[in-house]
Amino acid sequence: MSRSKASRGADRPAAQSLRAAGRDRAEPSEPPAGSKPAGGAGELVIVATPIGNLDDVSLRALATLRAVDVVACEDTRVTGRLMARHGLRTPLVAYHDHNAARQRPRLLERLARGERVALVSDAGTPLVSDPGYKLVQAAIDAGVPVTAVPGPSAPLAALVLSGLPTDRFLFAGFLPARAAARRTALRELAATPATLILFESAGRLAAALADMAAVLGARPAAVARELTKLFEEVRRGRLPELAEHYAAAGPPKGEVVVVVGPPTAAAASDAALELDAALAEALARMSLRDAVAAAAAATGRARREVYARALELSRAAAARTRP
Repeated sequence: MSRSKASRGADRPAAQSLRAAGRDRAEPSEPPAGSKPAGGAGELVIVATPIGNLDDVSLRALATLRAVDVVACEDTRVTGRLMARHGLRTPLVAYHDHNAARQRPRLLERLARGERVALVSDAGTPLVSDPGYKLVQAAIDAGVPVTAVPGPSAPLAALVLSGLPTDRFLFAGFLPARAAARRTALRELAATPATLILFESAGRLAAALADMAAVLGARPAAVARELTKLFEEVRRGRLPELAEHYAAAGPPKGEVVVVVGPPTAAAASDAALELDAALAEALARMSLRDAVAAAAAATGRARREVYARALELSRAAAARTRP
């Protein structure tokens, strides 16, 4: 960011409205922060919070959390520590997986009354592996303005520290806990032409890395943990090497993000050949529908992808038999 942009944000009084924060001074001023929007619904603000180091919160995030009527958070104790650290006294309400269905209508009622609600997660950017997207969907459906205060994100921090390609990436969240389901999920991701970003629990890390090595091969990867904290660590290597290390060292401490490099051209070609071979064998003795189901089960590929390829192969075979 340029010095001029940073100065404009730093010089702005915290009492300005949420929408004015970070904008150029030449724009018309808006009502003071905390005042109700004129004539109608309130505003839902998605606010990113630190992923470890509490000093990583932005000035705009602090101004927003101070100005809203209520902060909806996963754990009031976790967000409470952030609020106390920065002298914020805005009321907190819990909004998480276990109470979302019950709490969401209450938050929508507050928004309908013209209140401003900030949505935060325990760490990082809300809606990434948490139930916040349902509240955002409901607010949009109700005609409530929704805006965001961007900031820290564990997947992006791990990606840029990994040393792996960043031009195309896929965040796939948590893999299944059971080994068979985990390998199936990895087979579905195997042909994705992008760097993969995955969350994993420390206790399952060694087993998950072993499954990644078995399904994805010896791709370059990185395991990032305790990001932005005192004992931050990024261990880089090939998947088999990382699996062997954590099997011997035991579960690491802290939150873990695994980043895996994209498949090579040769690997992608091998996967395509595997799918074609499975389809050819199945189509020779089954209906199209059954062949797709069998090939999808054998290769772990998504049924939609297998169906599209089966149609291509069937059309090509029909064209070859025409006089």
